Amino acid sequence: MNAFTSKEYTCFYARVIDTDLPMAVDVVCDLITSSLVTASDVDAERKVVLEEIAMRDDDPSDLVHDLFSDTFYGDIPIGRSILGSVQSINDMSRSAVFNYYKKRYLPQDLVVAVAGNIKHKKVVEMVERALSRDGFLNVAGTPQVRPNTVVKTKSQQSVGLIHRKTEQAHMFYGLEGVARNDDRRFTMGILSAALGGGMSSRLFQEIREKRGLAYSVYSFAQQFAGTGVLGFYAGSHPSKAVEVVQIIREVLADVAENGMTNEEITRAKGAVRGSLVLSQEDSGSRMSRIGKSEIVYGEIMGFDEILNEISSVTAEAVRKVAGEFLLQRPTLALVGPFTQTKKFEKVLEA
Repeated sequence: MNAFTSKEYTCFYARVIDTDLPMAVDVVCDLITSSLVTASDVDAERKVVLEEIAMRDDDPSDLVHDLFSDTFYGDIPIGRSILGSVQSINDMSRSAVFNYYKKRYLPQDLVVAVAGNIKHKKVVEMVERALSRDGFLNVAGTPQVRPNTVVKTKSQQSVGLIHRKTEQAHMFYGLEGVARNDDRRFTMGILSAALGGGMSSRLFQEIREKRGLAYSVYSFAQQFAGTGVLGFYAGSHPSKAVEVVQIIREVLADVAENGMTNEEITRAKGAVRGSLVLSQEDSGSRMSRIGKSEIVYGEIMGFDEILNEISSVTAEAVRKVAGEFLLQRPTLALVGPFTQTKKFEKVLEA
């Protein structure tokens, strides 16, 4: 049993053998309906979260992602670290946590997802019975999907820097992407995979295989309600950091102008399809997919429909998305032994 928090939702989950499903439902639902949130529990968890923040701060490849969000979005909810800050965690009282729990943990905002050797009707009966405790289901309310209101960001900084005496420079080069309800999200996913989704991707070949400048190079496209990000990460020797950023810019400019080859797109589509299909071998991944789909879209897109959307992405569609998004003003986040950002700002302005 465990839990995690993303930018937009929190998930409590349990993984058990099928005969223990009633126990798992009982325990997870009890957390939702009847948590006491005692002062001692809050103080204990406060220490755990502070340790998690310290662990993040000691891992520059993780820290650079939070730095990018802060630099790109500014001080708005989507730009803030999920972990919070040392000050916010220290200042958080038991009453603040309990009041948030009572205000936010409501039946109309709850999605229950179950995957495995189950019978749907029996699971519904179990969950309804477990959630009926302490009058939890007596609250009036209508389920609502988070609106896709465009996220307004501040005037973006071009470079964010955290000085660390590290052996590597950790870089995250990001651009505005598509929001969750944008039909081009599948095309953006293929573009991301072709640029940095594996060993045969354009950036991996240019930065690692041809020049040996980095060990880890990757990209990803991420969608939220009203906003999205297309991002590229690389870790290199500090003396090579400017060169790596220059290569990223050159590759993106070339793809924006000329698109990608049919071979590259075919490989990217195969990689994305393969990853999705293989993920369905795990019941936890199935649970996560249907739960997230329900809570953020209000519906569950069929798996075959998703695969068809991926297969239908064309080279022309990739070229159009690349031309629209890859030449936007970028935001660069850096964690490494640097004291100034001028040389990186010059590269971004070139």
